[in-house]
Amino acid sequence: MQEQDNSETTQAIKEVVQQDIWGSLVDFWNFVLFPIETAGNTVHITIGNILFVVIAFVLTSLVLRIIRSFITNKLQEGDKLKFISVFKFIKYFIYVVVILVTISSLGINITILLTASAALFVGIGLALQEFFQDIIGGVFIILDKSLLVGDVIEMEGRVGRVFQIKLRTTRALTRDDKVMIIPNHKFMSDVIFNYTQNHETTREAVKVGVAYGSDTKKVEKVLLKCAKQIKDVMESPEPFVLFEDFGDSALHFSLHFYVTDSFVDPKIKSELRFKIDEEFRINNITIPFPQRDVHFYPTQNLNQNLSNNE
Repeated sequence: MQEQDNSETTQAIKEVVQQDIWGSLVDFWNFVLFPIETAGNTVHITIGNILFVVIAFVLTSLVLRIIRSFITNKLQEGDKLKFISVFKFIKYFIYVVVILVTISSLGINITILLTASAALFVGIGLALQEFFQDIIGGVFIILDKSLLVGDVIEMEGRVGRVFQIKLRTTRALTRDDKVMIIPNHKFMSDVIFNYTQNHETTREAVKVGVAYGSDTKKVEKVLLKCAKQIKDVMESPEPFVLFEDFGDSALHFSLHFYVTDSFVDPKIKSELRFKIDEEFRINNITIPFPQRDVHFYPTQNLNQNLSNNE
């Protein structure tokens, strides 16, 4: 009987201790640090509110870190740094949302705050409209891999090799060693030629006209010989010649060939034109000047015709 009484006493003591600990925790959680007046209402900021905000930020950071690790593990090494730059911007936006949600959960009316800041947000949005378009363009470039470092592109008549893709801009080196800075939204709105999107090789062409009466088969043979003598012209696929048209004063031919570096194709075309001119001179193939037939009528006959008409 005495043992049963002792057991009941011990259990009662445990319950009292547990109630005291729980009560102390609740009191600590609800301890008011300072009050805030919002729209005529008083909101008491407690220790629990602060801890709730801290826990929300810790969980948000943990989830974002897991998402970043999951995505970066599937990206190539060159795309990881670009994605991390974009992800930082997204992370800041998510933190702002978390702040608004936690403030709202504390009982603070954020509608007034948003309404008061609406004009400011509109002004900032209009001012940064193109900035956000550039960032979105950068995200799409990374996701669909429409542009990579090393690609040769053509924009607005200028050809450049991409050497850096940033969050807002892409930088390319032109053929005359000038840096072309391209806002990323241009890749969403403008037509861009990517010479190396599908493969490294590109097909180029050099056009030439020869005089009427020239041996067309001989012209084809000489043009193919010239292409084979240029070291930067690929042997496979083989070069080929097209007889394009009968012009006013010349027969028009085009020599088509493949190169591995289209960025320097003007130099290759120049070497090929030098070689064509040399071989044409050796083989007596003439590149004609534009020709026009001009007819002169004697003044005497003209006056006689006018008199007869009268």
